[in-house]
Amino acid sequence: MSLQYKKIEKIVKAFANHRRIQILELLEKDGGISVDGISKKLNVGFFTISDHIRKLSDGGLIEKKYEGRYVINSITKRGKYILSFCKMFK
Repeated sequence: MSLQYKKIEKIVKAFANHRRIQILELLEKDGGISVDGISKKLNVGFFTISDHIRKLSDGGLIEKKYEGRYVINSITKRGKYILSFCKMFK
């Protein structure tokens, strides 16, 4: 089986930031949360969180569910695996 190097790179880049790992932890603990909710809980600007969410989503670590005018973000199975991997370094 050949590794898909570009796909692996995209996933690694998706969690290669302390704030994105923190977002994954929050989503694992609290379930589905909007960008605004994440921003308030982490005390980080809305647009900063929005950018992190986009990168996590691109890597398949979170999924977005549209509920009316809100977007609810939740961690995926892949995201949980990555978070478990990251916790090995604590």
